[in-house]
Amino acid sequence: MKKPNFRVLILLAFFAIYVIWGSTYLLNKILVSEVAPLYLASIRFIIAGFLIFLIAKVLKYDITVSRRQFINTVIAGFFFLSYGNGVFVWALKYVDSGFAALLAATQPLFIVLLLRVLYGQKVLPKAIIGIVLGIFGMILLVNQQELNFYENSVIGILMIFTCILSWSYGSVFVSKNELPVNHFVSTGYQMITAGFSLLLGSLIAGETWIPPYQWSGSSQIAMLLLILFGSIVAFTSFNYLLKVVSPEKVATSAYVNPVIALILGWYFLDEGITIQSVVAAIILLTGVYFINRQKRLFKK
Repeated sequence: MKKPNFRVLILLAFFAIYVIWGSTYLLNKILVSEVAPLYLASIRFIIAGFLIFLIAKVLKYDITVSRRQFINTVIAGFFFLSYGNGVFVWALKYVDSGFAALLAATQPLFIVLLLRVLYGQKVLPKAIIGIVLGIFGMILLVNQQELNFYENSVIGILMIFTCILSWSYGSVFVSKNELPVNHFVSTGYQMITAGFSLLLGSLIAGETWIPPYQWSGSSQIAMLLLILFGSIVAFTSFNYLLKVVSPEKVATSAYVNPVIALILGWYFLDEGITIQSVVAAIILLTGVYFINRQKRLFKK
């Protein structure tokens, strides 16, 4: 009787990291059309962070951390959430959500390049193939006239690339430094500290703060979904899958999320999908596949 339940739980967890994470681009795009980007990101992470700690208390997790671990979570939270997510949400004002998701799929490529540049690690041949395909797909994706460009779209694209670089460096930083052993607790600290730094950034930037009860119904629902599902359910599912299936299978979310985002953006927001975008996506995601499928990316 336990096996079917176990399989169902795994399927639900994969649904979470595939579809829920893929839908966050659409949800953020809906919100940023009405709510200031840094302000909305701060609300999402502060509430989600406190909810995570509430859940951790109920599950009797130890939430105490050392001074070094706390500092490292603050740094990681900045690279992942304060800059990586906050600025990315801002860029969604000028870029289609599906297009942005495809750009975000290049993160594994950036991580490999950063490890090469910062630590001089020699990359294995299959990872090199992935890098070449990824760069070619990225150029093909950006260099097309049929895209729905808005005013300041070029700035939005450039800022998304800085966000990807921020996420990538954050991933390298986390792999090289001590964080809380419990990933759930670590994320809670990252979300709360990043949330308050985003709130400060919003204040400095002079954003208009519209209270949530004055938002439209669609924006309120989008924020609720982002907090409960995008920030808590999907992340918990991610950590669960890392314990029960191979990391390579979990990593497949990197090339499923953009497809989900493209479809949702096309269906709900009438975002265009060009033939060149499809070809670029196939090439780019193939490159990501070559990078992710390697258990070891570097020569010893």
